[in-house]
Amino acid sequence: MSKILIVDDDFIITELMKALVKIDGHEPIIVNDSLQAVDVAKSVKPDLITLDLMMPGLTGFDLCKILHDDPEFLNTPIIIVSAKDDAESKKNAFNLGAKDYLTKPFHVDEFLERIKSLTTN
Repeated sequence: MSKILIVDDDFIITELMKALVKIDGHEPIIVNDSLQAVDVAKSVKPDLITLDLMMPGLTGFDLCKILHDDPEFLNTPIIIVSAKDDAESKKNAFNLGAKDYLTKPFHVDEFLERIKSLTTN
């Protein structure tokens, strides 16, 4: 069972993602306040992190860079899950260390497949 840290300020989205991750046999950890995400990540040591881009406080871009630059999370895959569907956002996310990018609204099967591909050794 992988620990999946889900960071998004939208409570409805995080509850949906939490349910999907749990049904798929993983342990979801939810953070709705981006300012708490790094501290939570350090305490739970997730196997994978999903980040929204558009959040108050620290954006998903900020968090992606902070987490990827931390040696503790260098090998922790980050999936951006965002409504932003432009090429520049995708390019920035990958340049900051994201391993995958999924656009909202997403298909359930695609969301779970992306997680599976990055948590399966």
